[in-house]
Amino acid sequence: MMELLSPAGSPEAVIAAVQNGADAVYLGLEGFNARRGAKNFTTEEFEKAVRYCRVRGCKVYVTLNTLIGDREMENALAAARLASDLGAHGLIVQDLGLVKVLRQALPDIPLHASTQMSLHNLAGVEAAAELGVTRAVLARELSLEQIRFISAHASIETEVFVHGALCFCHSGQCYMSSLIGRRSGNRGMCAQPCRMQYSLGGRMDDYPLSLKDNCLVDQLARLEDAGVACLKIEGRMRRPEYTAIVTGIYSKALKERRVPTKEEMELLETAFSRQGFTQGYFTGDKKDMFGVRSEPDQDAEKVFATVRKAYADGELRRVPIHFYTVAEKGEHIRAIAFDEDGNRAVAAGPVPERAKRQGITDGYLTEQMFKTGGTPYNCVENRAKADPGLYLPAAEINELRRKLVSQLSDRRAAPPKRRSFRLPAPPQNRPPIADPKLIFQVLTEDQLSPGLAELKPDYLYVPAQLLAQRFDLVQPFVDNGTVPVAVLPRVVTDDQAKEVYAALGRAFDLGVNEALAGNLGHVFMAKGVGMKVRGDFGLNAFNSYSLEVLNQAGFLSATASFELRLSQIKAMRKPLDTEIIVYGRLPLMVSDQCIIRQSAGRCACQTPGQLADRMGSVFPVVKEFGCRNVIYNAHKLYLADKREDLFSTGLWGLRLLFSTESARECVEVARGQLGLSDYRPNVLTRGLYYRGVE
Repeated sequence: MMELLSPAGSPEAVIAAVQNGADAVYLGLEGFNARRGAKNFTTEEFEKAVRYCRVRGCKVYVTLNTLIGDREMENALAAARLASDLGAHGLIVQDLGLVKVLRQALPDIPLHASTQMSLHNLAGVEAAAELGVTRAVLARELSLEQIRFISAHASIETEVFVHGALCFCHSGQCYMSSLIGRRSGNRGMCAQPCRMQYSLGGRMDDYPLSLKDNCLVDQLARLEDAGVACLKIEGRMRRPEYTAIVTGIYSKALKERRVPTKEEMELLETAFSRQGFTQGYFTGDKKDMFGVRSEPDQDAEKVFATVRKAYADGELRRVPIHFYTVAEKGEHIRAIAFDEDGNRAVAAGPVPERAKRQGITDGYLTEQMFKTGGTPYNCVENRAKADPGLYLPAAEINELRRKLVSQLSDRRAAPPKRRSFRLPAPPQNRPPIADPKLIFQVLTEDQLSPGLAELKPDYLYVPAQLLAQRFDLVQPFVDNGTVPVAVLPRVVTDDQAKEVYAALGRAFDLGVNEALAGNLGHVFMAKGVGMKVRGDFGLNAFNSYSLEVLNQAGFLSATASFELRLSQIKAMRKPLDTEIIVYGRLPLMVSDQCIIRQSAGRCACQTPGQLADRMGSVFPVVKEFGCRNVIYNAHKLYLADKREDLFSTGLWGLRLLFSTESARECVEVARGQLGLSDYRPNVLTRGLYYRGVE
């Protein structure tokens, strides 16, 4: 049967999840997890929670699913070591560098690849497996058929979100909260800008980025048939009663192999919904996925109170155990208890006295030992043997039972013995580069102008499809000594891979030998046609260890995360060529939703759309491969006047990112970067290179 994994944002939520049938819970220690706004757990609370769960046969997974800076790596490892030592069953991780560190320092604890790792195809899952991950949490945007394909062919387990919030952007690829408010979703501090109002087509009362909650409770049989190992409920930021209600309904539906009743569906909506639920990604019908949250009414609060009383007042979760008790003349009374997992407890009491009247019997002993009410145990087998004519007070027999139960709980709660090593040494640094390479990245064929070619960039990044179709526009750059690089789409699902392979193959035949990949899974596509690979920003290279992972994977270069400060980038060990983006509208979100269609009321992909917030900032929206949309920042990143700061960071390359610029604007920007003009955007930003993120 599939594992049911429930959220626990607080100690009370742990109880709510376990008592309502969760097979596992996931929770965060202080810091280093994607819900830093949740209560999370102190060391003492965590130790109690792990014991509570292990005794009751529930697994505990700890979320360490944020990007980790170099200076934080030691503390992140300490948190992971604590979780491992206290008996956590696995760690959920996003950062590639942290995966490398944990596999070396804590080789025995299982690692799960967070959905923040953007695993949306089989190749990505297999790449995670090669890093030592044992389970992949798949992207929430996948359809049933895409999930089925990955699960059927993957060498590791797959986990799927079945209930809870949907982000507008692909997880791990959202930079909107950080760039507009310095609160990074990749660092667990998302301000949820997708839940705010925006003007789309002149209507400021719209919520065009707010999606309904996902609900797949009637699809569990299909997910099991697809080979999914674990069903995950989202909601660590929500109240414990939500965890109780949702876990209970999913647990019953799963174990009883049925769809939910009408009353259960109404209860799920009471727990939390945004104008109902959606299965848009799962079914592929994405038209009606939008909704906003309304506050719970008094009737909902009554439901919550009833639910809270149910899980707080007793033991609904009972572990089956077996007792065997022996009372012999002249010997201490002895008893054994064991569970179905191989744990045993042995205890002894006083020597029974000679009975003056009715003595203890086999039946009396079993009756007393059966009294496990108020404990997490249910006695399913109870045997006893008592010599005739013996007496022992009931209190002594009860104490014997309590000793057994306590000892068995200690056995069940005991953490496994695991190896533990020190933080591995950071990678070797490459010699500093005095004159970084200049890189132009274009988005449209209009931007591939002769004027831009005359500026002779060292590298030219071009979408793979555009390279394959209009290499004639790239040829002038090649003639001037520029190296062309094929840019892979941000998201490529398995059913889209054939089209991407074809474009890369045509580009390779035309002489393009390098590709830019923003996802581990896309590396296989580029190498599959014979190309060498460079790493884009989507890989979220946030520390020296993550750069080493890419270096060992054979990347020619990597792009440092633009959520880093320049001082952090300068301090990073760079075992391979490293670049940063120094100009352009940085991408905020990539989504399977089509904002352009929403705005225009029809397919108008070739015309960029616009999204305006309540402050008047306008965010361009551009079509991406697969009818996806990319939302770009309202302000242009500009660092041409920070030449000294840039050249001191030891970077191999500086990239100009062109998105909505005209051909003339591209040339002016490039000339400004080269010091050939005094171009400066009217509205500019320094990004996060001087401010950093929370």
